[in-house]
Amino acid sequence: MEVFDVLIIGGGVSGVSCAQVLGSAVKKPFAADKKIGIIMHQKASMLQDAVFYNAYGIKQGTLGCDLLSQSIEDLKYYSHISQILEEKVTAVLVENDVYRVTTNKQEYFTKIVVVAVNSSATFSIEGLLDYVEPHKKSLASKNRIQLKNIDHFVTEGIYVVGTLAGHRSQLAIAAGSGAAVATDILTLWNDGIETHSHDSNRVK
Repeated sequence: MEVFDVLIIGGGVSGVSCAQVLGSAVKKPFAADKKIGIIMHQKASMLQDAVFYNAYGIKQGTLGCDLLSQSIEDLKYYSHISQILEEKVTAVLVENDVYRVTTNKQEYFTKIVVVAVNSSATFSIEGLLDYVEPHKKSLASKNRIQLKNIDHFVTEGIYVVGTLAGHRSQLAIAAGSGAAVATDILTLWNDGIETHSHDSNRVK
């Protein structure tokens, strides 16, 4: 049975940001052999109807749908990350000390799950429903939800990022949330020693 070390559910800003930071750490000894996957479901992303004028580093007028498409291409830079396209997760259940992630097409097994889907009340992933609560930073009239978490940590082996972690709906916040969880996972892999992953052109 092939097992991912991390499987990210969702190909929006927070999920891809998490994948990019994890992918960029491939040269670190503790991350070199880690198997990383991301289920790139984007149809329900809040970016589909967005246009950006206030997002750092993004050209003004960029359409959210174009940014989503570009993120698929950009993530290919980290060729060791498995991109799983056109699948939607229906269940995340514990099985033999790992998580069995079921989609509308097949099953995957992983040690760590990062949930990076949006905060719509239509959330219906079996195995995670007990963690659902009303979104604490959204207007009640919007009927948004979040997963119960402490600093993105839901329960052993499960993290949540983006608006589903209780953050407000801003691209920069979602990206930072995904990156924060990636560094938490890198620190876990590094035996608890704080770590991060920077790209640099500095001569060593």
